[in-house]
Amino acid sequence: MARNLTEQDARVALKDHLGDKAMDARLRHGMYIDADVIIKMLDDPAFVRYPVSLRFDDEMLDPGEFAMPITLGDHPSAGFCICIHPYFEQQPEAWPLLIAYHIPTINYGEIVSAEDAEHFGATLLGLDSETYYQAICELADSIPGAPGAQGCSGGCS
Repeated sequence: MARNLTEQDARVALKDHLGDKAMDARLRHGMYIDADVIIKMLDDPAFVRYPVSLRFDDEMLDPGEFAMPITLGDHPSAGFCICIHPYFEQQPEAWPLLIAYHIPTINYGEIVSAEDAEHFGATLLGLDSETYYQAICELADSIPGAPGAQGCSGGCS
């Protein structure tokens, strides 16, 4: 007998898959993910499906946005550039938090929700989801001129 899968079943499956991929990456690259490690991880096709580069540039970012992946062509295989707010260029301790959030979207596209990105980042970095969420909110709110009074109520990105 065939089972009718729901959208909720798909969401749960994606979340489980993202958690598994994050844990696999941790086990493969080490349990402590610092700036050097996450940059090396970006070159691992088992972790990131498409080529990724980093650029510290806020031209494409909305006010208060800490980073955003930009496609480099018409197809994901052309690669991505993660534009990170230049405020963080001299804060390599923040890079793993900022970069990890965007890996699921690079790998799986628009089906990834903010909660999925938070789950992936938290699992990759060995944090619980709420701690990771609060950390990225604090980072976003620390950007000079960021609409910090909102906290992360509008969503982190």
